[in-house]
Amino acid sequence: MKKLFLLCILTTSSLFAQSQTPKQSNLETITLAGGCYWCVEAVYENLIGVQSAISGYAGGKNANPTYEDVSTGRSGYAEVVKITYDKNVTNLDEIFKVFFTVHDPTTLNRQGADVGTQYRSAIFYKNEAQKKSAQTIINAMKKAKIYDSPIVTTVEPLNKFYKAEDYHQNYYANNKNQPYCQMVIQPKMEKFEKLFKSRLKKQK
Repeated sequence: MKKLFLLCILTTSSLFAQSQTPKQSNLETITLAGGCYWCVEAVYENLIGVQSAISGYAGGKNANPTYEDVSTGRSGYAEVVKITYDKNVTNLDEIFKVFFTVHDPTTLNRQGADVGTQYRSAIFYKNEAQKKSAQTIINAMKKAKIYDSPIVTTVEPLNKFYKAEDYHQNYYANNKNQPYCQMVIQPKMEKFEKLFKSRLKKQK
């Protein structure tokens, strides 16, 4: 129940009326880390208003990291997803609402069996407005005591985003029968589809 209460404490301004007059596309990006990027990417690809969700790496220092570099857990990089969304259709509040619903922000450097700093929970901001929004939502969740354990999500500046190798892109959509997809990603998708049913690109 505590996690479901998250849907109430975050603003609902993102639930736009369907009857609104269409406006010119107003695109914005935010970069999120919530464990394996396959999971995060799969969820956001199905959220109304999201134009693209690209798996990649952020948070490290050495240029042009590869999956092999990041998977060591020593590069400083996290597996992230760069989300491009239309602010006329969704907004940062809803993006964050989904983020904190489909992953566990209380497990340090891990999501389930995926362990290492590359799987940390993090919001990478590109400007002060994004930083403030991230901190505001995290503080609201802490105040509401939604989780029994402390929230460990970091708020980090986005210095550089590196796109992951091609075979990591659209991974879930292209590999639904793969064991990891069925055991790890599918349950996240089912939770997302249940709680955000009215916000899916393809109505169930």
